[in-house]
Amino acid sequence: MELPIIGITLGDGAGIGPEIILKALSLPWVYDFCRPLVVGNLSLLEDTQKSLGLSLKLQPVNDSLARAVFKPGQIAVWDFPRLKLSQIIPGKPDKYTGEAAYRYIKTAVELALNAEIAAIATAPISKQALQQAGYNYPGHTELLGELTRTRDYAMMLVGGDLRVVLVTTHLPFSQVSSRISADRVLRIIKLVDCCLPQWGVLHPRIAVAALNPHAGEGGLLGEEEQAHIQPAVTQAQKSGIAVYGPLPADSLFYRAIDGEFDAVLAMYHDQGLIPLKMRAPREAVNITLGLPIIRTSVGHGCAWDIAGKGLADPASLVAALKLASRPRL
Repeated sequence: MELPIIGITLGDGAGIGPEIILKALSLPWVYDFCRPLVVGNLSLLEDTQKSLGLSLKLQPVNDSLARAVFKPGQIAVWDFPRLKLSQIIPGKPDKYTGEAAYRYIKTAVELALNAEIAAIATAPISKQALQQAGYNYPGHTELLGELTRTRDYAMMLVGGDLRVVLVTTHLPFSQVSSRISADRVLRIIKLVDCCLPQWGVLHPRIAVAALNPHAGEGGLLGEEEQAHIQPAVTQAQKSGIAVYGPLPADSLFYRAIDGEFDAVLAMYHDQGLIPLKMRAPREAVNITLGLPIIRTSVGHGCAWDIAGKGLADPASLVAALKLASRPRL
């Protein structure tokens, strides 16, 4: 069987996306498990390659993937030639780089929906630049949901032996409580139970984190657990799902790492990502559950402070490519 073609979106060109892509694809063994196709700007990649001192052949393949060559030392690129290199300044995203990032993602999704590629792996984008370009999405996850016309989807981060699914994603903390409802929590529990077998977990054991300290202490420290989270867990249990909670978050993640649970539902971004990135600081991978296509991503941002300096680590992108390439059950 031929190895899967994985579309790699370049992300925000002012960030570290071009650098980590070239560094990852300069590793010959990456071609042992996938055929990578970069969806991005050829000129920017060529300029980045020069600054990194790499010697790779970049091949534009927009007219036909059939003629693309996938082998170490040669990178196939779905190019956007109208995007001007002179408008991209490392570390300074703007509406121009936001517009470009949107085009890369939209094209990769179309290729995946048409089964021309097997999956997509995304480099980081700037949410601010995306919105400056007129695309009002909190991040990749919501944009992918709309492009694929998907109603129920969720962000799952994988790092080592820990899987974390977010009930809310990129929100100010002051808005988190108002976005937590029994319906939302229940839908995500069901989504995790349905999707995890595709990622090798046949009988998922799902732990649901409480929002408040001590799981609300019977309402003394907050009412979200009694009003929303517990009813969702109880309903999911009645349908036969192996789900537990709400459990105090301060001890829950240790229990998951110890093997008691296969996935943790975190109520908000930092509740889930702090322990995950402590567990796997270099190789965390973001997976979007529920889409009709396979999408993985790096578990980090654009790293504006080191953009264009040659210091970026491609480990998370390599891990994302591995996950995107693995056979589904």
